[in-house]
Amino acid sequence: MHAPDFLKHKPLDPDSIQPQFLFPLNWTRSLLDRGTHPVHSPPSAFQPPLCLLFEELSAHIIMLKVPDHQVAGHQAGNGHPGPLIDDSGRFYKPLQDDDRGAIEAAFYTSFSSNTRVPDHIRRFFPVFYGTKLLEASDGSGQWPHLVLEDVVSGLSHPSVMDVKIGSRTWYPEASEDYIQRCFMKDRKTSSLDLGFRISGLQLYESEESGLWKPDRKFVQHLSADEVRVVLKKFVSSNSPIDPNLNPDCSFASSVYGGSSGILAQLLELKSWFEDQTIYHLNSCSVLMVYDKKKELKGESSDAKVKLIDFAHVTEGNGIIDHNFVGGLCSLIKFISDILTSPDECTTKVCLQNSDNNNQEILTGSNECTTKLSL
Repeated sequence: MHAPDFLKHKPLDPDSIQPQFLFPLNWTRSLLDRGTHPVHSPPSAFQPPLCLLFEELSAHIIMLKVPDHQVAGHQAGNGHPGPLIDDSGRFYKPLQDDDRGAIEAAFYTSFSSNTRVPDHIRRFFPVFYGTKLLEASDGSGQWPHLVLEDVVSGLSHPSVMDVKIGSRTWYPEASEDYIQRCFMKDRKTSSLDLGFRISGLQLYESEESGLWKPDRKFVQHLSADEVRVVLKKFVSSNSPIDPNLNPDCSFASSVYGGSSGILAQLLELKSWFEDQTIYHLNSCSVLMVYDKKKELKGESSDAKVKLIDFAHVTEGNGIIDHNFVGGLCSLIKFISDILTSPDECTTKVCLQNSDNNNQEILTGSNECTTKLSL
């Protein structure tokens, strides 16, 4: 693969970064009783271990933990570390140990100082704080991490959806083997047909039920009608797993709609991407987030959109990123259709619950014969 020009802005080599010292702690009942566990997780959910990060030359202690809101992307396992978060609103993403890690670090470094990116667009990207060498969350040793804004920090009960944008998730300079693997996945999922696929999601239900996370491998293979239903469930007040309830779209107008809702934010991004030729965001995701508990209480949901995952970014070289724009337009149409006709095109789908893969979840009941013009 030919390295993009922005790799010239590559940050400090991880070996030159002053190491941090990370000490794992047992996840004990006393810690749980002190309220350090995620208060909105189901009682039976896995409770991640805590770590203490002691910064050199500083008496400040930062508590790190595995995020419970990760719905897609790489997780700890098989010798690869997973992400961490702290209580100050920062997200620690381990760099992948190949070109992808170098490219993502270089992108953030380049993007943060690129004067051609307007300020109103920067808010759609996580704030970049640099890199740190940390002990990996899986105990596999020290690992360089990107230090980013934790986009759900401050939301007590976030509902999150990760949508991978583009009908093509591979980049032209990739190896033939990698292109074939990506092409097969794009064809088997909704990417090729819709221009995007849902990579994962979580929905807040209630204090008693906690979070609902359908199996993300299954979610990625939804049809157009099923994707529409999931997008409806994302902004509904009733239970996503009750077989007798259709999505009511109670929060569609406040979360998707309005001058500061998700649709308006996506349209703002679209306007810029229709002209920008700096970067091509291959295999990038749109993260849609809001606080459902606030919606249930009639308060502002803090709905927001962020772009994440830049390990496959390439130079734009003066060419519009049509692959990204096309996928973004498709997602915009789906959300716009929900706002204009929320009661149409529901269908029954069988989604897999993360706790019980055999559980059937009714997400609609009416037949739909309307075809979307994408």
